[in-house]
Amino acid sequence: MTYDTYYLVLRGPRTSHEGAGLGIDGGVAMSIADITWRLRGACHGLDPAIFFPDEEDEAEIAKEICAECDVRIACLEYALASRERDGVWGGATERERRRIIRQRRRSA
Repeated sequence: MTYDTYYLVLRGPRTSHEGAGLGIDGGVAMSIADITWRLRGACHGLDPAIFFPDEEDEAEIAKEICAECDVRIACLEYALASRERDGVWGGATERERRRIIRQRRRSA
């Protein structure tokens, strides 16, 4: 068996996604292979508070870390697919991710 045959339910730091239609128990079902990027992220091992600032204008440190990250695109795509509401993911704040989603809907 490969990792692709196993599935995890990923949950965010809060339960804000419950009932959002994102999968089992409010999580996002993904194969283990799909989330290995998390282990390679520039943020791996850093204080999560850096990536969950109180105000969007305090997100610059997180964005600088993301700018140097090899898995920034995978992280951003995960956040867009799972509709992460909080924090900086893939170098984008919540507001920036909403804008990306709107732009994608318009061009589809």
